[in-house]
Amino acid sequence: MSPIMIDRLIEALLDTVLMVGTSALIALLAGIPLAVLLVLTAPGGVLPWPRFNRVAGAIVNAFRATPFIVLLVALIPLTRLITGTTIGIWAAVVPLSISATPFFARIAEVSLREVDAGLIEAAQAMGCRRRHIVWHVLLPEALPGIVGGFTITVVSMIGASAMAGAVGAGGLGDLAIRYGYQRFDTTVMAVVIVVLVALVSLVQFTGDFWVRRLKGR
Repeated sequence: MSPIMIDRLIEALLDTVLMVGTSALIALLAGIPLAVLLVLTAPGGVLPWPRFNRVAGAIVNAFRATPFIVLLVALIPLTRLITGTTIGIWAAVVPLSISATPFFARIAEVSLREVDAGLIEAAQAMGCRRRHIVWHVLLPEALPGIVGGFTITVVSMIGASAMAGAVGAGGLGDLAIRYGYQRFDTTVMAVVIVVLVALVSLVQFTGDFWVRRLKGR
């Protein structure tokens, strides 16, 4: 690869990291509260509210069932409203975040549901308020599963960001399409694939490390 192409590769990698990192942070901050609400409001939960739970669950399922490329196109008006553009890494953050949040919320919900009901009952018997149960029982006990689920979410987002590159979102996907596919440069395509695999492996290794550490507390 030429020095110019190497510079473009580094720039594309940094764009992908920024795009995925920002979207992942939004998904984390929005997904955990959503998961907690789904668990608390479920029948038999600490704060049962079946109607809200059904509506919220249906909305989450609808977004999860929509393929990312379809969601990317469907959200163009919202993306333009928020970012003022429909191309570039910041435009891709909107659909990436909206797609990843319900995905992560469902994974986090599963981890929260697996918390021993006896611990929750003991906390209630001790007079703990709902917020104390959430902060001191549910989240700490489910943390390894949540971290593992977040790792899976970030890995999925890396793949989605590469897909977004096909429609001008920038990053490694855009580099692979413009310089690898359209110009028939198999070297660029192969290097992008290797970089994506290395990036996914790094995220997975880091996530697994923290899961093991949290389980060994």
